[in-house]
Amino acid sequence: MRKVLYFIFLIPLLGFSQIPAGYYDGTAGLAGYALKSKLHDIISAHQISWHYSDLPSIYNQTDIDRYYDFDASNNTYLLDIYSCNPGGTTAYHYTNQQMIGSANAEGLGWNREHQMPQSSFNSNYPMYSDLFYVIPTDARINQLRSNYPYGIGVTSPPSQVYYTFTNGSKQAKNATPNSPYTGRVYEPHNAFKGDIARSLLYYVVRYEGKLNSFNYYNGTSPANDTSPLDGTEEKAYEDWYIAMLLQWHNQDPVSQREIDRNNNVYAVQGNRNPFIDHPEWVSLIWNQTPSTVAPQAIADLNIAQTSAYFVKLNWTPLSDPSVLGYKVYQNGTYIGYSKGNSFYPDRLTPGTLYNFTVKAYNNNYMEAADSNLVSATTLDTDIYAKDLMITKYLEGTSDNKALEITNKTGHPVNLDNYRLSIQFYSGTNYYFPAPFELEGVVENNSTFVVLNPRSTFSCITNSQARFVTAAPQLTFDGSNYVELRYKSSTVDAVGTSGVNNFSTLGNRSLYRNSTVTNPATSFDLTEWTQYPVNYCDGIGILAVSDSNPSAKNDINVYPNPVVGSQLYLNGNQLSSVQKVTILDLSGKILRQESNPFKNKNSISVEGLGSGIYILKVDENAFKFIKK
Repeated sequence: MRKVLYFIFLIPLLGFSQIPAGYYDGTAGLAGYALKSKLHDIISAHQISWHYSDLPSIYNQTDIDRYYDFDASNNTYLLDIYSCNPGGTTAYHYTNQQMIGSANAEGLGWNREHQMPQSSFNSNYPMYSDLFYVIPTDARINQLRSNYPYGIGVTSPPSQVYYTFTNGSKQAKNATPNSPYTGRVYEPHNAFKGDIARSLLYYVVRYEGKLNSFNYYNGTSPANDTSPLDGTEEKAYEDWYIAMLLQWHNQDPVSQREIDRNNNVYAVQGNRNPFIDHPEWVSLIWNQTPSTVAPQAIADLNIAQTSAYFVKLNWTPLSDPSVLGYKVYQNGTYIGYSKGNSFYPDRLTPGTLYNFTVKAYNNNYMEAADSNLVSATTLDTDIYAKDLMITKYLEGTSDNKALEITNKTGHPVNLDNYRLSIQFYSGTNYYFPAPFELEGVVENNSTFVVLNPRSTFSCITNSQARFVTAAPQLTFDGSNYVELRYKSSTVDAVGTSGVNNFSTLGNRSLYRNSTVTNPATSFDLTEWTQYPVNYCDGIGILAVSDSNPSAKNDINVYPNPVVGSQLYLNGNQLSSVQKVTILDLSGKILRQESNPFKNKNSISVEGLGSGIYILKVDENAFKFIKK
């Protein structure tokens, strides 16, 4: 084995990190969980989610060993952190072609390892194929690691050291300090403990907002609980696990291998591991002093808006800096949380009485007493859509696949429980593979696109789509049934389940008619206008005529597309607008003005590059194109 340590000594790490200019804008001055949430917003924007079957070929770009077992005459070995032995001789090596399904001994082949077990997120995309913690490892060690957590294993008695692998890593009974878990752990080689810690810390930053829906310790049997997640969105891991990850992060600093891999993954996946770029952020986030005093109770919870399918709750936020957010309860049942001072309970039943309370919680997860209780009876009918809608379906040649989803519900919608699902035929029966999960918030009167990354449409690019994925849901060929789900319930459908849909959907684009105002769980072709294969005009752009169904708001934006430096607005209510914001499709605020139309009717778009943007006018959102 040859170690190329001179790479590390000759090339300064910071000069070689290649962090894109502006990538971490907005993080200055932040610490604690506020920094973690900001990093989540950054690294979740524009990530390309590849198909699980794409990973082996991608590993040729991200995981070739040029650091420990480098051979200039044969530089095709994969770096397997489960078998590589930086302090001695590595017993075997793998090329990309040696992938296998299973093995009864080390050294027979490699396969894809989820450092965070896929059972944690039920094998759903985009988690299922995230390159930052899905890595090539020896198939036998991968099998034996199973879904056991990483940890510090006992050294004796020998009967509790169940397997010792060729590079010195082992599977053993847990001996991690202060851990209630008494089962097995996998302890990696010391040289890769920091790598693993930073991968797992990336995981809980990248998927903040979804962690409470993943499988985590439920409080019944800590001695047997293999999941280190604790069900919180901010702290994310149990205390003993956080302590161990921070210890590993500190004792095994960022290596040149990690820096190079971070850059290579960024090149193909579009996001970065912030703890490789900025190792100091680990301590800034998780080494904070927890509060010892519960927050005050909210006393002014109120109903700001009532509709048929949603209400808007408002309250005055607490000034206590330890407060992380506010838990919302509907008829006594927890339904979600807010980091601000409002929340939209939605998917409600028309003409029904609901009761609401909120509780503030702090960085020690101490909760306030219940707020005042407020009640609202939803309207019997509404001008708004009852849920999100699929409004465009593009089934083009080859990988030209895209879906457009539109929000006309009258309120911002949290996407974290929405999923895209597709039905395949196996030769004997129809089945649904694991879905692709959406995330983030889509504003009212806004639309977004889910796009296959290999598409070559003339009307939209990867950078303009909100979600870019090669997951099964974006590989439809016209024969498939595709649906939008909320958790496990169908919201909207394209095609008919349990049949071959090619005669209806194949080789064509479908655009939802503007007269259709609500999603439908049963597909009706008369709701759609058919266009030729690869037709994609106007995808991802909400027409001004569709921008707001409310008679109270007559604001229009023009010209769209805008060529000059000013975007104009007109409408009777224009002078009462309190705030206008321009955002990119990832939700990043580019500019903002308060009381912008007191003596003018335009907003400057000078300096914006060509592309699609969101203009938010108070609570209403419009999309516009900058040429």
